[in-house]
Amino acid sequence: MSLIKYSLATLLLLGLGCSAQTTALPNDVDRSIERHIRAFYQLPEDVRVQIGPRKPSEFPNYDSVTVNLAAGDRKQEQYFLISKDNKTLVRFAKMDLTKDPYAEVMSKINLDHRPWRGNQDAKVVIVNYDDFECPFCTRMHQTLFGDIFKSYGDRVKIVYKDFPLYGIHPWASRAAIDSHCLASMSNDAYWSFADHIHANPREISGDRRPLAEQLEAVDRLTREQGRKFNLDPEKLNACISRQDDSAVRSSVQEGEGVGVEATPTLFINGQKIDGAVPAEQVRATIERALRDANQTVSSPAK
Repeated sequence: MSLIKYSLATLLLLGLGCSAQTTALPNDVDRSIERHIRAFYQLPEDVRVQIGPRKPSEFPNYDSVTVNLAAGDRKQEQYFLISKDNKTLVRFAKMDLTKDPYAEVMSKINLDHRPWRGNQDAKVVIVNYDDFECPFCTRMHQTLFGDIFKSYGDRVKIVYKDFPLYGIHPWASRAAIDSHCLASMSNDAYWSFADHIHANPREISGDRRPLAEQLEAVDRLTREQGRKFNLDPEKLNACISRQDDSAVRSSVQEGEGVGVEATPTLFINGQKIDGAVPAEQVRATIERALRDANQTVSSPAK
């Protein structure tokens, strides 16, 4: 979850109080800024708010001020304007029309060495931040690899990134780590694992099965995929035993950096789709991306 979450409006005004503030000391203004920001964005107490120094801005009668938010090891900077009379704080979105916002998002997503499906050289890339234990991810998996893939599989490239929800899905990170073991050895083994897990989550969760048994079930299914695709069992077992989660945590951090807050979250050539939305919405976004890339839009007849 982001440290703060603001509306789509491009301009938010936060009144800082009565006119007596025009003579307030800087620390009093800082306290007022923090109080208003906490109230407006409903920040929990564990989020630390640090107000930076004022700097001249390009807007008459306003200075710029940076507000740093931190919770644990997560940090975020937000930029505001404050009126010279200390009465008004402005949060706005400044858009650089010389840059493509969707391309900017895609440039922050690392697809190196990730398994893919579809057309490797496709102009439209679909990135799905996935959690193997998430029921809504199962629905999105079925959506993507049902009629969507039949219609567009020759014109899109689909890549999954990891975003296990550690707090609520206890075996999701184990499945993500094991999937990396498979992916490092076989693209097809990874996708077979993803298909099976999303189709059969109860093989792992069972009925109130202890967590240790769930983790064993994940490993067992991983080894079954290894045998199915004739992977080196010694190499696969060594990878499973290491449980190196560095790549998974890097994917989560990357996802947070591009605005992922829950799963599933899709990026279709950088355009974000939150949640297990209907296939029609995914289809419409794909077709827009195809048009933008000067590709054929109409779906082949089913």
